[in-house]
Amino acid sequence: MRTLIALLLCVIATIAQAQLPPEIRRAFQTAGIPLDRVAIAVQEVKAPRPLFAHGADRAMNPASVMKLVTTFVALELLGPDYRWHTDAYLDGRLEGGVLHGDLVLKGRGDPKITIEQWQAFMMRLRASGLDAIQGDLVVDRSAFDLPPYDAGAFDAEPLRPYNVGPDALLVNFKSARVTVTPDVATGHALARIDPPLSSVRMAGPALLDHRPCGDWRTALRVDDDGRSALMSFVPAYPVACGERDWWVALLDPPHYAYEMFTAYFRAAGGRFDGGLAERRAPPEAKSFAVLESPPLYDVVRDVNKFSNNVMARQLFLTLALEAAPPPATPAKAADVVRRFFTLRKISVPKLTMENGSGLSRNERITAGGLVNLLIAADRSAVRDDFATSLAVAALDGTVERRFQDDAVAGHALLKTGTLEGVRSVAGYVLDDAGHRFALAAIVNHPNAARSGPALDYLVQWVHRNGATWSAATAHAVR
Repeated sequence: MRTLIALLLCVIATIAQAQLPPEIRRAFQTAGIPLDRVAIAVQEVKAPRPLFAHGADRAMNPASVMKLVTTFVALELLGPDYRWHTDAYLDGRLEGGVLHGDLVLKGRGDPKITIEQWQAFMMRLRASGLDAIQGDLVVDRSAFDLPPYDAGAFDAEPLRPYNVGPDALLVNFKSARVTVTPDVATGHALARIDPPLSSVRMAGPALLDHRPCGDWRTALRVDDDGRSALMSFVPAYPVACGERDWWVALLDPPHYAYEMFTAYFRAAGGRFDGGLAERRAPPEAKSFAVLESPPLYDVVRDVNKFSNNVMARQLFLTLALEAAPPPATPAKAADVVRRFFTLRKISVPKLTMENGSGLSRNERITAGGLVNLLIAADRSAVRDDFATSLAVAALDGTVERRFQDDAVAGHALLKTGTLEGVRSVAGYVLDDAGHRFALAAIVNHPNAARSGPALDYLVQWVHRNGATWSAATAHAVR
């Protein structure tokens, strides 16, 4: 009899803890979100079972919260100090500073080759004794094997840098800043493009008009064939907009890398007038100069705090590149992730990964699986690097403007996700007594855009009531 009573009490406790607090339930109902389209799991990291859960075993599209999977597995398998290398090889004789042959650049998926790093790479080439190149620039992108990529396929926004696809030699996210300045005296708008790409130009000064500013970017037309791009304003640029900046993704990866090499090698004092070719680096060649990436922990911060899609995709493919001989493919990377969770005995059921960034209609995970991952990360040797990569409520990253003037400000480390029909949040919530809760919540519904206040309320509620709710349910069961 005592055993039966104990068992019943355990079942009652589990049911009590599984129930969604009524205030949270009402928050989603008020937003017009049916509860069967919501998945939530909350668990204190030291507790044996969830504080409460709702639909936690339901496979959901998590949007960018999927980056938590990619970054945690990468930190574990590659190590926080992992670095990528981009090598320069000489395919010819170097005599008196002149290369009689081609310069080969071999990419290995570095996710963060910035303008500043590229400039340093060019200076390193010059410091190593390369003054002039009489041949071509050859790019070796064979480390990744990727299907043809349509940057506009996801949301018809091919110019947006967040839609840039992965590449073994990805320079400066394949992006440029267009600065438009109206000149009322001449009646024209002048445009500057940075970095300077010789094959990207404006079709003459744009005319000004006196329409309201509105979405001025819709007037910017870009004709881009991958090799060159022509930009123009149709019909005109509204003078009411004043000076504006817009980041756009231009050219294809090899031609962008070629343009960047030509501009910055010359800026470093080098001479180069050759063309562009693609082939593998000579297998017996020795590296002439190396561009080393920032450490992985730095890359992971950018991926999670600012939800950088292409960096996440580069990182995802790197998992495959380090696990097996190249080339890396998304399918190989997904297999690496699945094997990792199996070997570590971390339950992440119903996981479907397409590109590791969450910029996908096909990726799936459960809220319960996310919480299991978060708890495993909290017990991991990479705990600090993972946790500090998350955005701090009201202070930085994608939640800098959320939770302002609320008690949870500075007390939650979060990753957010946003797609049409999807909103999500996951991470850690700390209360004033030092309790640390792992939290995951996903909404998949046409009204998902209205769920922001409910998701924020969930985070705030856990900060204020997580510990007392646990105590209250335990007391009720006793």
